[in-house]
Amino acid sequence: MPYKVFFTHTFEKKLAKSEKSFQIRVDKILDRLMENPFTGKPLDVPWFREKKLGKQRIYFLVYEELKSVYLVNLSEKKDQQAIINSIRLLLDIYKKEIKELLKKKI
Repeated sequence: MPYKVFFTHTFEKKLAKSEKSFQIRVDKILDRLMENPFTGKPLDVPWFREKKLGKQRIYFLVYEELKSVYLVNLSEKKDQQAIINSIRLLLDIYKKEIKELLKKKI
């Protein structure tokens, strides 16, 4: 069964500001994430990952028990550690958000 993919508002906003060619590349990655969410580089734990696309990094959380992937942020290398730290602080909030999104989707 394929995974469902969701985005935070932050991710959507940053993606909308990106070049069209980058957005197309992200679309292709989304298709792959639905089939194999454990792509990209794990960040300390298997369910927190990053996927590098050129100068940009896509940060996402894999909720295996919910069969869902949550794309939470996007940044350049120079902002990488700050973004990773902020995601770690917001893990509980992201979990609540993904559960709400799944309820709405049903």
